[in-house]
Amino acid sequence: MRTLDMLWRSTVGFDRLLDLIDDSLRLTGEDNYPPYNIERTGEDHYQISLALAGFSPDEITITAEQNVLTVEGRKAEKGEHNYLYQGISQRPFRRVFNLADYVQVKSASFEGGLLKIDLVREVPEAMKPRKIAINAGNEAQQIEHKKAA
Repeated sequence: MRTLDMLWRSTVGFDRLLDLIDDSLRLTGEDNYPPYNIERTGEDHYQISLALAGFSPDEITITAEQNVLTVEGRKAEKGEHNYLYQGISQRPFRRVFNLADYVQVKSASFEGGLLKIDLVREVPEAMKPRKIAINAGNEAQQIEHKKAA
């Protein structure tokens, strides 16, 4: 079972958002670097966490364009190191996330090797559903009764 299958079953109305996330996973192919999580933290709040051990905040660039979030990292000069074993990757990366309409990046923080990006879905008032009053026709009947009297 894919991890996003669980999200599809627990959300209503976010199908397009989840489809876009799933598409972005397929576009990256087999490259799983850097690993990340996508978490729903509230009704319209989400958080993307990327594991970036070995990187510092000044080596990471976050760009938010219309419906696209790009996170890139490039290590500064490698310098002279004499590793006996190097298990912490320092290769450059580029991770692209497609965002649904009205999803905006609110903030980003970097602590303990985790980059956390907070997203909020803000639908404009004009686009939100609204209740429409149903006229039962009683008003028209009352006006006719008054004219007849």
